[in-house]
Amino acid sequence: MTTSAENAHSFEIAVVVPVHNESENIRPLIEEISTAMDGVANYEIVYVNDGSKDDTAEKLAEMAKEQPRLSIYRHEVACGQSAAVATGVKKARATFIATLDGDGQNDPADIPALFAKLKEAQNPDYLLVAGWRAKRKDTEWKRFQSKLANAVRQKLLGDNTPDTGCGLKVLSREAFLDMPRFDHMHRYLPALMIRRGGEVVSVEVNHRHRERGISKYGMWDRLSVAVRDLLGVMWLSARGSKPRISTVREADKN
Repeated sequence: MTTSAENAHSFEIAVVVPVHNESENIRPLIEEISTAMDGVANYEIVYVNDGSKDDTAEKLAEMAKEQPRLSIYRHEVACGQSAAVATGVKKARATFIATLDGDGQNDPADIPALFAKLKEAQNPDYLLVAGWRAKRKDTEWKRFQSKLANAVRQKLLGDNTPDTGCGLKVLSREAFLDMPRFDHMHRYLPALMIRRGGEVVSVEVNHRHRERGISKYGMWDRLSVAVRDLLGVMWLSARGSKPRISTVREADKN
């Protein structure tokens, strides 16, 4: 009989992709992930369909027939990107996690380099490797918004991350599951890693124009929750970090 603990480590790394109405990007992105990861690691691709109203479900079903490494989960109603990422991580059967936006702007070819950086760490459970879109392929207005938001966030949280909004991040599954979960938490993973006594390293990654579909976020969508989120994460950080625990001895199993 296979236990849940064994299931959690069936793969070395799971690429978790939350999607909402991204049908046009399903096939090209899955094919890119496969190309990037084949031969690099024993991997799983985990898609979480967050209550899509287009034909995202049908496109995923088509890919499931072609891609044996693809796992698919669905939220009956849209719960947001953070909830979808959390579902993907919980369902993943891997030791390590790579998160990736489903719009195709993150480049899956960058995952191996970030993963290699994580595996170099003495204790990978206490390191988050974050993508840094140093040369963003967005409008000047969107780049300004991002630059301002990152500056304010770094000042208030001290999370040592120039681009926390980049969806490409690599960390251990254990580390993610040890973090508090709340709406929009995916934007604060670096701060949450530091809160638990870990470190964050940013690696420059490729960023691409959105070729298909439409953006799900606008300036006012982000501003409407940014202040509340920042105050919440500041409170969490101020309430103390998690201790690093080393095993001295465990009792023998009878």
